[in-house]
Amino acid sequence: MGKAKGKGKESLGPAQHRGRRKRIVHVFTEGLVTEPSYIDMVRQYGVPADPAPAVDVRIANANAPGSQRKPLKLVEAAVELMEIEQRAAKRSGLEKKYWPQVWCLFDRDEHEGIETALKQAREGGVKVAFSHPCFEVWRLLHHKPVTGTFGGVCGQVTTRLPFARTPKDAPNIKVVLPHQVTGRYPEARKRALQMNAQHGDHVALVNRDPYTDVHEFVEHGLGIASY
Repeated sequence: MGKAKGKGKESLGPAQHRGRRKRIVHVFTEGLVTEPSYIDMVRQYGVPADPAPAVDVRIANANAPGSQRKPLKLVEAAVELMEIEQRAAKRSGLEKKYWPQVWCLFDRDEHEGIETALKQAREGGVKVAFSHPCFEVWRLLHHKPVTGTFGGVCGQVTTRLPFARTPKDAPNIKVVLPHQVTGRYPEARKRALQMNAQHGDHVALVNRDPYTDVHEFVEHGLGIASY
């Protein structure tokens, strides 16, 4: 994860996009394929909530091995990068609205230390998009409401994806394809809010099954209003 330091420093040059300064968003993803392909799709088809400032999204751990993709490892690297970015932003006198953001996208799955990871992220100024039991809950919400529980088993979510058995999609089920989600964001967001509301405030985030707040990343990280 040492390469993250260099990326942080590179982001604070006179970033311009068609004459406008860019806001840099660094993203650490648990998945090697699914989340990055989803981000690429959103960036390609998404409608910006506000075209100024432009958003430059960078997958910070694109080449990281699986051993470095556990939630705690992601957060540790993300907090380190956030510290570098904040110091550089302050030194350069950058307006706060242009300050880089650092996000982590990870799932509950059967990972240990989730609560610690969430706490460290919060204390380090790193934002987290969290799904329980996995990111596929968010993909499923683009097609149907989700009720009940999955018992923490991601496979139960995947089998419910309507395209999981189609000849066109099944071989590359980990890749998020445009036709699977485009035009469906408003309903997916609405369903996510309804699903999450099933859990009372007294239920710890790590125990909310099912749950996802990926829409927060879409809107506040990527700056996208819809797709």
